[in-house]
Amino acid sequence: MSALYTDPIHHAPTDPTLVQAPDGSWRMLYTQRRAGDRGPGVRWVHGTDIGVARSDDGGVTWTYAGVLDGVDPHEGRNTLWAPEVLWAEGRYHMFVSYIRGVPEQWAGHARTILHHVSDDLVAWEYLGEVPLSSNRVIDACVYPLPGGGYRMWFKDEAHDSTTWCADSPDLVGWGESRLTVGHPSHEGPNVFELGGCFWMITDEWRGLGVHRSTDLHTWERQGLILEQPGARTWDAGLGHHADVVVGTDSRGSELAWIFYFTHRSEHGAGASQPDSARPDVPIEHVTDVQVATLRVVGERLVCDRDAPIDLDLRRATSPTRT
Repeated sequence: MSALYTDPIHHAPTDPTLVQAPDGSWRMLYTQRRAGDRGPGVRWVHGTDIGVARSDDGGVTWTYAGVLDGVDPHEGRNTLWAPEVLWAEGRYHMFVSYIRGVPEQWAGHARTILHHVSDDLVAWEYLGEVPLSSNRVIDACVYPLPGGGYRMWFKDEAHDSTTWCADSPDLVGWGESRLTVGHPSHEGPNVFELGGCFWMITDEWRGLGVHRSTDLHTWERQGLILEQPGARTWDAGLGHHADVVVGTDSRGSELAWIFYFTHRSEHGAGASQPDSARPDVPIEHVTDVQVATLRVVGERLVCDRDAPIDLDLRRATSPTRT
């Protein structure tokens, strides 16, 4: 099996999030890095649009559907990263990381999270910046609380790149931010419910950290998944910044699908071989979106990235995704 999705324009999709559209099809929204940009430093990861792919067969195949228009509230070329999209309060809500301009280095500039709403995933209305713990925040994840309201988890780079959170009754007004998951440093928190408890996946840049909770307040770290090379084409790299959709397999058993991105240049074993279709694109910039299955065994989250995947998002049950 080859990669699930590769951006055909700029060849570097990252930070995927999945959501079901009003017509029943699915959308994958992602950071559209530009692998072929040979500008100075890391300009190629900035000035990015939010790319969109569409699937009409339950997520098995994806077709490029352009980029989101009208979601940058400022003039000029700026940076949009890591969209989080959910259906709630009768509308689609998107929380997207934002940087002014096109920096050539990672550090040294403010990062905020912006809030947009839409009825169709096409036309978006900008509601403003989310007030959070610092001006170095990215990677929003939002999940409904059992007692009502919502919680947003996010990476705060001003606090050693740890996960913080804030609560809201309506996704508009937000309470005080607080630390949720500390060291080791990480990014890209993603929260879901599977097997009778809650799970948080974080990107530790050496695999994905797994955290378990029974109440969405206290988290117990369990170790890593997707830290070992996979056998599929372009899946030899570490798993990075993932989204999870919960559903059932064809026999009705609960599982989840984890959508993550990999760097083609990581781990060797043929992964660093140039793509003959893109000879002018630096291999160290090229990324792909992959998918694997998650299951709960006992009290542990298990992921075998090489196992056959019974993927059909028409069996999805995640509350924030449909």
